[in-house]
Amino acid sequence: MKKILLLVVLLCFFDGFSQNSPLQSGPMVGYCEMKEAVIWLQTKENASVKIEYFSLDNPSKVFTSNNYNSSKETGFTYHIILDKLQPGKKYKYTVYINNKKVVLPYETSFSSKKLWQWREDAPDFTVALGSCTYINEPEFDRPGKGYGSGYPIFESINLKNPDIMIWGGDNIYLREADWDSKTGILHRYTHSRSIKEMQPLLAKTQNFAIWDDHDFGPNDSDRSFYNKNLTLEAFKDFWANKNYGMNPAQNEGNYSTFNWGDAQFFLLDNRFFKSPNARKTGERTILGDNQFEWLIDALTYSSAPFKIIYIGGQVITTAARFENYATYPEEKERLLKEIFDNKIKGVLFLSGDRHFSELSKLERNGTYPVYDWTVSPLTSGIADSYKEDKNTNKVEGSLFAVNNFGLISFSGNNENRQMKLSLYDKDGKELWNKIILKKELE
Repeated sequence: MKKILLLVVLLCFFDGFSQNSPLQSGPMVGYCEMKEAVIWLQTKENASVKIEYFSLDNPSKVFTSNNYNSSKETGFTYHIILDKLQPGKKYKYTVYINNKKVVLPYETSFSSKKLWQWREDAPDFTVALGSCTYINEPEFDRPGKGYGSGYPIFESINLKNPDIMIWGGDNIYLREADWDSKTGILHRYTHSRSIKEMQPLLAKTQNFAIWDDHDFGPNDSDRSFYNKNLTLEAFKDFWANKNYGMNPAQNEGNYSTFNWGDAQFFLLDNRFFKSPNARKTGERTILGDNQFEWLIDALTYSSAPFKIIYIGGQVITTAARFENYATYPEEKERLLKEIFDNKIKGVLFLSGDRHFSELSKLERNGTYPVYDWTVSPLTSGIADSYKEDKNTNKVEGSLFAVNNFGLISFSGNNENRQMKLSLYDKDGKELWNKIILKKELE
């Protein structure tokens, strides 16, 4: 009964808050480093925005960010830098809009990155992941039953208290009314980001994102999409990754990397440089030369025992269907050969797109296997295309065709370090898990 009453109170709060507050969506925690973090939010019109924050170790010492303003050109979004951090501390923060405190009914907090190297074992931490988030808007959706459902899945993720959430592509679904204009693109991001079920997760978990075709443009869109620079700018406006491409001044792609604990994450762009599916001439590519070479360089340089590569489409499956890497066999073979020839250890691929979840495992004689964990969908419709897949690399018992999300838990001392992959349904019930030991990937 108490839970029901609390839910009613929260719903009433959100309804009244959304009507009266200048806050449109967020706050959202972006990247967090040892001395700096970023908080993202969106207002309904231009406003003066600032953040007050303090460490739980010393709550009497309150820091204040600079004042920030925005514009219609960026959808009234803000990326507020907090630069008075110390490593390994938990902080609480408060949003002020036009010098008025914004009171929220959920926790607003973040943690700075811990300085553990050369001092102690890597910290335990958990990463949540999922892909394919469709938020219904009937006046712009196709006729019939709404394609999206089960938005409380974001509350289920939040209850798991992950340190990081990585959004694995198709995080919005641009509609026919959206992708032809900046106005439409910003509308779609604003609409999808504003649902009440998502806000508590955004407010206390680091959020990173990649994209896939529905964030980038129309279905199955590629490098020829005429508005890709607009969707790239919108992606930067609405997310708070550490960086976007290795030469941001050239505004080409949104691939990037970050690390947490003893894992390094490589967030790939499978759209901006991708050649058309049907093109018969020229080099067939998903990543493009610059991104490909950057990835191999960065993997080779990395000393992290766990190297997590997140890309929109599947990599290890043998079912050459839709837009997975099996449909671009030359680049897939080249990618895996570069990883093997350079003796890059600890690789785990993550992917989305397919509207079902499964684990694929590529066995290799004399060295470690390579896994690809597909986690999809969060709120979009379920697919039954897996019934026609001939994926000989599929791990038995790992396929689930329901709305779901994943957790990767990194734990153990340095000698016994492991990743536990756990899949959950929309209500937070565990469906499946698998433990992968660090020594298995060496």
